[in-house]
Amino acid sequence: MRLIAALPVLMVLFCADARGATLVVLNKSDDTASVIDAQTREVVRTVRVGNGPHEAAVSPDGRTVVVCNYGDRENRGQTLSVFAIDTDAPARTIDLEEYHRPHGIVYFEDGERVLLTAETEEKLLIVNIPEGRVVRALDTLQSGSHMAALTPDERYAVSANLRDGSATLLDLSGELEPKILQTGRGAEGIAVRPGTDEVWVTNRSSDTLSVIDLATQRVVAEMDCAIFPIRITFTPDGSYGLVSCAESGEVAVVDATARRVVKRIGMKSRTVEQQERDRRLFGDRFGLSPVPIGILIEPGGERAYVANTNADVVTVLDLKTFEIEGRLVAGSEPDGLAWSALDAAR
Repeated sequence: MRLIAALPVLMVLFCADARGATLVVLNKSDDTASVIDAQTREVVRTVRVGNGPHEAAVSPDGRTVVVCNYGDRENRGQTLSVFAIDTDAPARTIDLEEYHRPHGIVYFEDGERVLLTAETEEKLLIVNIPEGRVVRALDTLQSGSHMAALTPDERYAVSANLRDGSATLLDLSGELEPKILQTGRGAEGIAVRPGTDEVWVTNRSSDTLSVIDLATQRVVAEMDCAIFPIRITFTPDGSYGLVSCAESGEVAVVDATARRVVKRIGMKSRTVEQQERDRRLFGDRFGLSPVPIGILIEPGGERAYVANTNADVVTVLDLKTFEIEGRLVAGSEPDGLAWSALDAAR
């Protein structure tokens, strides 16, 4: 089974990958999505979405953005916000009704359906976006199902289960029973390594990474990481994994073939004041860490964007040098990031 799965500018570097493309940044405390010209790094517009937007996905044609409204400490979100990347029309809302805390969203190649988690109900949902309805709800059989990955043949989905420290492999054809694989405490981030049958999971409470071989359906490796690894993504060639580590305030660079951390990049961003931190999702749990969470790599692999949630900035990394290239001043509590090849400014 082959797997592939308003911002002022502080520094502007131009590149072919960013030309004509769009970066979307979700601002959790503002309940907004910032639509940014990736070349000029200027905000094209700010879109009002639902409460506590955490994750977003862009359709394969680059036109449609779907946002998971997770909610806040007091309110469980149960909606998706949908808007076009290249128009000023307001977002429309899809009510998930009995499903809550949507997260971990991935688009299917048909451009109509998305896969996402409903964390409260311990489900993986398939939602038809044009129709605005849930078409399938699948049990993960584990607690705290938070993030999801999808195989390129779209037969298998994998959830990372935060509270049970596991990953669930689900056969979307229904031919095989779900398979539960224990990874580590606080399993949260999940990503497919391009060109391989490997799915990697970040175990935030164990400070480890787990490697799952889906051909054999077992965990084949585990390695130490920096403190509180919460998200992972890979360079397009699969050579390196980038892991955002919320407590230590770093991005760990992992040689994916050697399966070891080769560099730790400190975000070096000043956090917001403690009174402001106290009202946010993680509160003051991580002290003066800027709390890097959301992480995205441009399709061409030139640079990465890291949302520093408690510093209200997006840090830009040069992936040739694995150094900080610059920072964007984002909205309040930035987290989820998404990318479209279309030009939202046209």
